[in-house]
Amino acid sequence: MTNVDDSSAESEHQHHNYVGNDIPWYVRAIWIGFWIFAVIYTIRFLFPALQVELFQRP
Repeated sequence: MTNVDDSSAESEHQHHNYVGNDIPWYVRAIWIGFWIFAVIYTIRFLFPALQVELFQRP
């Protein structure tokens, strides 16, 4: 039967560094496009609708 090594980084006196992958440029472009769309949509449609709903009485 094999023993499982369940020691922590503190007991080993070293830290484990994990390196991830870089985000591709086209994924960044998609996110930037999404946020530009979200801001324009909010300014164009949400703010005028809120003004009508909140400040105009029937």
